[in-house]
Amino acid sequence: MRKISSSNYNNEISITQKCPITSTMLAIGGRWKLIIIWHLRKGALRYNGVKKAIPNISEKMLIQQLKDLENDGWVVKKNYNEIPPRTDYNLTKLGKSFLPILENIYSWGVKNKITNM
Repeated sequence: MRKISSSNYNNEISITQKCPITSTMLAIGGRWKLIIIWHLRKGALRYNGVKKAIPNISEKMLIQQLKDLENDGWVVKKNYNEIPPRTDYNLTKLGKSFLPILENIYSWGVKNKITNM
């Protein structure tokens, strides 16, 4: 979190205030958020399911990214009152509304051979 008095904060506000593209890119930015959304597209996953789907993500980063997505309204976390404890992650209406865009990005990347493999 940036200090409100910092120039970085002021620059971010001036860039995003009236620009839906920049605001959206900030909301989904980072290395893992889009990948998490992609893996949740077919339905709810438990924490370990998300972790198995993205084996190279660290525990700390996965927890942080899930928290960010939850706080920003893209993902909902459901805790079950069971032993052993169980938690599911699922896309919200906002997260689901982004899937057609993400599917188009995926298709575009495949069509144009945009991969690092």
